[in-house]
Amino acid sequence: MTAFTNDSIERMRSLAGASNDAFNMTTRGYVLATRQEDVASMLAGLPKGIEIDVCSGRDRINESYPVLSNEIVNVIHTHVGGDISGQQLGQLMLQEVRAAGAKRLQGEVLAIDCDSHFGLQVETANGSEAVRADVVVNAAGPFVDRVAAMLELKLPVRNIYQQKIAFEDIHSAIPRNMPFSIDLDRKTLNWSDEERELLAGDEDLAWLAEELPGGTHCRPDGSGKWVKLGWAYNERVSEPQQDLANEPAIDPQFPEIVIRGAAAFIPALEPYVESPPTRFTHYGGYYTMTEENWPLIGPLGPEGFFVVGALSGFGSMSACAAGALCAASICGKPLPDYASALSLERYKDDMLIKELRNSVDKGLL
Repeated sequence: MTAFTNDSIERMRSLAGASNDAFNMTTRGYVLATRQEDVASMLAGLPKGIEIDVCSGRDRINESYPVLSNEIVNVIHTHVGGDISGQQLGQLMLQEVRAAGAKRLQGEVLAIDCDSHFGLQVETANGSEAVRADVVVNAAGPFVDRVAAMLELKLPVRNIYQQKIAFEDIHSAIPRNMPFSIDLDRKTLNWSDEERELLAGDEDLAWLAEELPGGTHCRPDGSGKWVKLGWAYNERVSEPQQDLANEPAIDPQFPEIVIRGAAAFIPALEPYVESPPTRFTHYGGYYTMTEENWPLIGPLGPEGFFVVGALSGFGSMSACAAGALCAASICGKPLPDYASALSLERYKDDMLIKELRNSVDKGLL
């Protein structure tokens, strides 16, 4: 996974240089903050050769990361990382494939037949259209399993709906040069005694008074004064909906929950707990993932049928390598060493799968 992600980042850097940074790529790295005194086991679990700094002690942390809570006693700063505009990256790729002669047909795939070629029935805004193809890449996101089932194939994936918010930072709580910052620790939210008692007495909300997973994260968003917060604490598997308004996992309380969680390690966000932001967006999407949270990329089923899926919460950073890997598989080009481990072939390696499934940390954000 490290080699795969590093490959993708290098491809993005090349694209950014060639396109005058059309998708706003930053390389400030990731800040991993913890209240744990001993991080030796955490560091031992990091891939060899990864470029990091470890900052320990309040004086050093206050000097280098003054925005973090005084409760934070260790900070691990990984330098290979940052953020991009996924929408702008997608637009750049669409422009390039159009320039290469590709045609885009927007619609819903209703059925796939397979004889000497693939026959796809696609429902578009103008009605049903038949498409013939020698090669099909199933990159249907949360619907990847449904598309596979059209050829009677089963993928080991599940969908979990996660949410984020972005809001205008009128209090300038988050420095514009702050790296993507993650609170690694589990936490209980800072409710008043009265609020905690009310939550504990409500069967549907009692979980909010209990300990919640780590992974609250924050970063500046765009070139203005907006910030983005996320927290992938939802663990409930659900079937993907075309109309996300019908997704039962959408939580109207999420903005308050994630702001409280983020304020626990960035105290400058506390004013938004008492007076929630008035200009904000609350959105979400499905994390499509395998149990071990590794992607599925490569051949699937009949010859000419391929999959790029289960990209969970790392799809943007891995998109370029995922596309390149699938293209190399289609064209019969040499594959990187990580290719088989990211394909369905890995499920033939019982020891690898056992190791992955026994791993405590799935890297989910």
